[in-house]
Amino acid sequence: MKSPSEALRKNKRAPRPGTGGITLSDVASLAGVSAITVSRALNTPAAVSPETLERVRSAISRSGYVPNLIAGGLASNRSRLVAALVPTIAGPVFLETIQALTDALAEAGCQLILGQSGYGGAREDALIDAIVGRRPDGIVLTGIMHSPEGRKRLLASGIPIVETWDITPTPIDMIVGFSQEKAGAEVADYLYRKGYRKPALITADDQRAMLRRSGFEQRFAALGVPAIPACMVPAPSSLANGRSGFAQLWAEHPETDVVFCGSDVIAQGVVTEMQAMGMAVPQDVAVMGFGDMPFAAHTHPALSTVRIDGTSIGRQAARFILDRVEGRDPGPKVRDLGFSIVERASA
Repeated sequence: MKSPSEALRKNKRAPRPGTGGITLSDVASLAGVSAITVSRALNTPAAVSPETLERVRSAISRSGYVPNLIAGGLASNRSRLVAALVPTIAGPVFLETIQALTDALAEAGCQLILGQSGYGGAREDALIDAIVGRRPDGIVLTGIMHSPEGRKRLLASGIPIVETWDITPTPIDMIVGFSQEKAGAEVADYLYRKGYRKPALITADDQRAMLRRSGFEQRFAALGVPAIPACMVPAPSSLANGRSGFAQLWAEHPETDVVFCGSDVIAQGVVTEMQAMGMAVPQDVAVMGFGDMPFAAHTHPALSTVRIDGTSIGRQAARFILDRVEGRDPGPKVRDLGFSIVERASA
């Protein structure tokens, strides 16, 4: 069997001078089809017969050809790339959404580019500037708290934008998520019904966590429990945050009977610190997490928490973008997927 280079020489098709790279025309020659047929096989494989598609794919495999996605994007006005910005990948809370978004886009022949925006606005603005100039098919953002400059740039871009993990009636474009304040308020209702009257908070200082804190405090105040002690820890939260946060909180407020934590990771740290101090959960102090991470059901005791359907958030964000770029009506632009309280042994 001739090598790809030998086959190319036989057909008098050499790589383009000065590049040393295999071109689309080279693949067409190797497969015995036209260049436009190769282009169709790459971009709209359903328009090519199975036999021809197999010949083209075999030629691509033999030659090592890599399609010029930039040129293809210019021709079709599609990049087949979607950019997603998350505060961090160090913690597990956004991973379910990222995985679902990646899978849903891949099913449609698109790829996800991931950027870490951090918990301040400056890095998000820099990422937005870099991404908008590259004209992805869509941009997925975490939360609704964006700088005026970033929001203006996104509105002017004409690119489909999906905000996630929060809810507002006035999104930049489209949004799928839930109310952070409502989540905090419903946790307060749940704990009040359980008989807790001396709650405290250990939470990170990011904007979404602060919204949950506000909902929690306001609802407890309405129930006659004002002035809730709070220990703020830096984002992203960690098990160490939970341990140190509880040690500080307990030293200052030993009357506490339940702690609402800004994440399951913090809650895990609180439980660990309590056990190290010889305290029992929930007998001495109950613990409530947030996020329902995979480990939450398997801690000892198992964590009561708030379940967010990150998979549905990711898949809906992908559908929004794919509907928009393919010319379909995406339907209602605001999708509140809600959340659920998960009752386990810790509270």
